[in-house]
Amino acid sequence: MEAGNDAPVCVDPTEDWIRAPAPRGDVEARIQALAQRAYGRQTPTLDATGILYFGTDSVAISDTQMGIMEHFVAHYGEVVYRSELEQQVSKATGKITRNALDLQIMRLRRRIASVGLSICTVWGRGYILEAATT
Repeated sequence: MEAGNDAPVCVDPTEDWIRAPAPRGDVEARIQALAQRAYGRQTPTLDATGILYFGTDSVAISDTQMGIMEHFVAHYGEVVYRSELEQQVSKATGKITRNALDLQIMRLRRRIASVGLSICTVWGRGYILEAATT
């Protein structure tokens, strides 16, 4: 402890501290670690309130779309079969039609574009959630 002071309490995962004076190499290493924590989240996460996080961005997902998005997040980067998603839609809406799933996928595509994600069609199989290419 420097001069009898207690260490600060960090509650924000992007917050960090270092006691001065510190060697330049230590400061640079801390900066790299903070950048990795702040910008390194490369897989999406969905919390219980329906907020989808990717990188440093987030977007709200509707209750109807939560089941679909949970399935996509659990299988991020993998093909999710159409039949699996149809089951999720039927749980949420009580109906199962081809158009019901297509409508939810269209709405999700629009919504998640703001966080840098996209849902790509894998013809004859299903869909894949991945980072959007720019």
